[in-house]
Amino acid sequence: MKNKNNRSICSAEYVRINGIDQFLFHLGTRFDNPVMLFLHGGPGSVESLFTGIFQDRWEEIYTVVHWDQRGAGKTLTRNPDKLPTIELMLQDLFEVIQYLKKEYNKKKIVIFGHSWGSVLGSIFIKKHPEEVEYYIGAGQVVSMVENEQVAYNKVKETIEQLGDKKSLKKLKSIGEYPGSKIVFDKEFLRKCTIVRKLQDKYKLGVEIGIDIWMAMFKSPIFKFSDIIAFMKIFKVNSKVHSFLGDFNLRTESKEYKVPVYYILGERDWQAPCVIAEDYFKDIKAPNKEIFVIPDAGHFLMMDQTDLVFDALSAINKKESGYPIATIANPLFL
Repeated sequence: MKNKNNRSICSAEYVRINGIDQFLFHLGTRFDNPVMLFLHGGPGSVESLFTGIFQDRWEEIYTVVHWDQRGAGKTLTRNPDKLPTIELMLQDLFEVIQYLKKEYNKKKIVIFGHSWGSVLGSIFIKKHPEEVEYYIGAGQVVSMVENEQVAYNKVKETIEQLGDKKSLKKLKSIGEYPGSKIVFDKEFLRKCTIVRKLQDKYKLGVEIGIDIWMAMFKSPIFKFSDIIAFMKIFKVNSKVHSFLGDFNLRTESKEYKVPVYYILGERDWQAPCVIAEDYFKDIKAPNKEIFVIPDAGHFLMMDQTDLVFDALSAINKKESGYPIATIANPLFL
């Protein structure tokens, strides 16, 4: 595997985790840096293939470890019949952390959860706060039902303001959306597809340009089997989707025993920033800060690479003992 930046830490491996071989990708510059475990989105959408777009500067202050979760990426390719449930994934996560603590001689690990990873991470830090130094939620999911309600209302408002009668008719044709509960069946997916296409039309959706796909092909760990794995993720993650449809952080205690940081894209309407901001106001944690990244969507790390790094740098300094007043960062709210 090529070590493009001549990192002192650059390795890809399969580790026996919870009875199956699971894929880990390590990148970093110093063994004494905090270890950050990156929890990718989806379920099933690995982000280990896109590190070249956004992660180079992260590796100066963290050792970043990407884990292709059960039912995703290279772990799915190696274990096509070992399908995930939320219980299995939480146990997998616990064992990955034990491995990393031993490998890097750390007492605790930093968790960075993006999108679906923010669901998994938020549940885990409630169950096992003793394992986590602090938690960073990016594109933080609070409630799936609320996400879809707010996203629908935003695109409807935009269409009405622009007088697009054809799109409004199409939107109204789906009827009530998403309903009081999300069930990932064919009817919901049909409605969701219409909403997503209209979001894309008005730049309210997830924007994936050609540069992102090129970065994937150039990744030192890319294989064509990764594309095949991606095509299977919806089917193999059906039990996790069932859990996700009911997910709502608001029904849980808002007290956290670890520091909690959110980094949000101001124009994220996939996991709407406004929902996470509202929820964050009420949580209690040893330390907490929220960063809202201007002109960034759901893939905020790729949209505004420098500003997201600035947020991570401020968090890193704060958790390293720097007084908050000495950290010059206009993104603190």
